[in-house]
Amino acid sequence: MPRSLPRRLRISPWRLEALHTTLWLVPTVEIVAADALFAVTYAIDRRAYHGDLTLPGWVNNGSADAARQILTAIAAAVITVVGLVFSITIVALTLASTQFGPRMLRNFVRDLGTQITLGTFVATFVYAILALGAIAHGARGDFVPHLSITVALTLVLVSLGVLVYFIHHIAKSIQLPEVVATIAQDLARTIDDEVASSPTGLEIGAGRSVDELLALMDRNGAPIPAPRSGYLQFVAYDTLVGIGQAADASIRLLFRPGHFLVEGLPIAIVWPPEAAAEVAHRLERSHVTGRHRTLTQDVAFAIDQMVEIALRALSPAVNDTFTAMTCIDWLGDGLCKLAARWNPQPIHRDRNGYVRVIAADIHFERFVERAFDKVRQAGTGMPAVMIRQLESLTKIVRYTRTDEHRAALLEQATMIVESSDATIDAAPDRDDVHRRYDLLLAVAAGASPRD
Repeated sequence: MPRSLPRRLRISPWRLEALHTTLWLVPTVEIVAADALFAVTYAIDRRAYHGDLTLPGWVNNGSADAARQILTAIAAAVITVVGLVFSITIVALTLASTQFGPRMLRNFVRDLGTQITLGTFVATFVYAILALGAIAHGARGDFVPHLSITVALTLVLVSLGVLVYFIHHIAKSIQLPEVVATIAQDLARTIDDEVASSPTGLEIGAGRSVDELLALMDRNGAPIPAPRSGYLQFVAYDTLVGIGQAADASIRLLFRPGHFLVEGLPIAIVWPPEAAAEVAHRLERSHVTGRHRTLTQDVAFAIDQMVEIALRALSPAVNDTFTAMTCIDWLGDGLCKLAARWNPQPIHRDRNGYVRVIAADIHFERFVERAFDKVRQAGTGMPAVMIRQLESLTKIVRYTRTDEHRAALLEQATMIVESSDATIDAAPDRDDVHRRYDLLLAVAAGASPRD
């Protein structure tokens, strides 16, 4: 949502994500659209019935009995296909849960193609029922909504096309490379959102410095307990800044979106401590806690999803090395974007330059660990996996901007080589791993510092 809009017109990214991850929103909108369309066609049919206008020749002009048969057949066929679509959707969800992991289900539920398909068939059914109920006896003979029947037939043709699209879409979306690529796309979108929403701050600060506030909070800051248990899904930093300004206080967040909160344990530290009661009373308006993680403000969640697929692929029960390498490729793509653009600003100031919020931060090094540690451990003794990880690290190094980022990547490479030497028996395979490692060192040495 553009930041230039007035605050009252903005929709929270969390609310957009929550609406996107439903199977009822799009069908509801399409049903409302079908009701509105029927109201228009019914009004035209009533005017034609009273002789106020003449409908074109291509409009259905059958009798009332024929109209009832057509609309009954349409309604019965469409509701049957709705059941088929639901069945296919459930099968796809079951397959996704078994093959990709239960956390992948939300990716399929939020799929717009599935939502539009369900909505189109339900809307067509509703329209046909409304048109069927409109057939009645009148002073001028039987009233038959000829235009509405014609539109219902048109909607059936549209629904048929949507059904063909849906079958193609499902067959494509359950392919594992497509699933991984979709998660990588979500990761890139989340990175873009986080970079765009990162606070620019004021060039000149006012009041106490960040270091002073942190020292004061460590000594006698007042903890704010979490109101409920669950995953932190969203933090409204602008709202938090307003809360801190109203209480003339500074707030230090102990958790970031994606962390699990335990009811009663501290979620934030407030200074001065006498402002804690006021901040605690209003704090619940600034964050959302739920039963699961979401992609909103949680870049690590998309990384964890791809790592989960890679771990399942590397398990002895599956032993699918190529799927793991696909995940490594897309993880490398995401880390390239992070290396080039990630510049978190955890300090949020009010308009006067006072520090009001100190957010919990996650560093690039942590992203590297999440993307490589578990896959490296699961791929022990597999030269192909180790080589692909080293190749991915080589690509990421080209995008790094600081020596700290390069050091984190080289540390991962060193652990991969050590694991290779300890677990790979064949000398030619170890040599292949070392050649990739040497190439990585050469690229890292030639990367110009951009601190």
